[in-house]
Amino acid sequence: MIRLTILAFFISFTVFHPLQSKAQTAADEQDTLRFMFYNVENLFDPFDDSLKRDDEFTYDGARHWTWNKFQTKLNHIYKTIMAAGNPMPPVCIGLCEIENRFVLNQLVYKTPFSKFDYRIVHRESPDRRGIDVGLLIDPKRFELISYEAIHIRFPFDTNGRTRDILYVKGLVYNSDTLHIFINHWPSRWGGQLVTDPKRKFVADVLKSKTDSLFKAIPRPNIIIMGDFNDYPTDESIRLHLKAGRLADSAQLVNLMLPYASNYSFGSHKYHDEWGTLDQIILSKYLFSPTQRLQINHQKAFILDAPFLLMPDEKFLGVKPFRTFVGFKYIGGYSDHLPVYFDIFKKK
Repeated sequence: MIRLTILAFFISFTVFHPLQSKAQTAADEQDTLRFMFYNVENLFDPFDDSLKRDDEFTYDGARHWTWNKFQTKLNHIYKTIMAAGNPMPPVCIGLCEIENRFVLNQLVYKTPFSKFDYRIVHRESPDRRGIDVGLLIDPKRFELISYEAIHIRFPFDTNGRTRDILYVKGLVYNSDTLHIFINHWPSRWGGQLVTDPKRKFVADVLKSKTDSLFKAIPRPNIIIMGDFNDYPTDESIRLHLKAGRLADSAQLVNLMLPYASNYSFGSHKYHDEWGTLDQIILSKYLFSPTQRLQINHQKAFILDAPFLLMPDEKFLGVKPFRTFVGFKYIGGYSDHLPVYFDIFKKK
């Protein structure tokens, strides 16, 4: 018995400790920062806002949305953020389909997430349903410089309303400036072809903003995250925003393009096909070997933790474990999976 104990200690000391030391050394050398985007699917509070079309997400509404269901939803989002960070939450967390500042306050300050002392960057959007985009930041690792809500006004549909693009400027590593754009482009509700001009228009607005940065700043570090309601190969992304592969001549690189041809895996499932409506697009300078900031593995990831999925009885396989199926409450997380990537600074 004593001999086995000594042997176990010897194995632990000689095998596991050196590996842990190497991993820690690598982490110290890279000092990695994780960035995440998550469409949280209808994060509404249960109170009626007379200025918004939020009636169905109230106590007496069609979905019978209650305070307890709202609290369950918040805790699910917290759990997802922690799973994406593992063990620390990502330094920047982009969110969409949030109703207002109140729901973000409840998430950041009234759940176990409060122990991390994050800050909220948010502006109210003119969206008819009242849903917005937002960014949660860790002020210890990301120093906020400024932010702006970029309004969208369709010249061909003056009554149309959609979410603003949230532009956030900040510092990482006390020296490197990041330009972050959080997006939630117009939905396909009503048909893809009918709504396509709106997404192309938003792409043009975003392109004009990034073009301005490319002209004004040498080698800007640009991060574009969001639910684009289009796929990486659609015209709004490929031709209007001009986001392509690293090998292309474009200034913007779409990290989700490698997933575009894989219909068995993605961030969102429509019928029997997975796709990547949720995307991460970066300026090409973040891939330059001479740049201080580098993209870890030069790729993005989709968090497909088992608790975020459920069996797909109709189309087989699995699908996102969402909060509602139709108007039936099933108590899941979201109809989208989170996407994320890592940045490190070369020493």
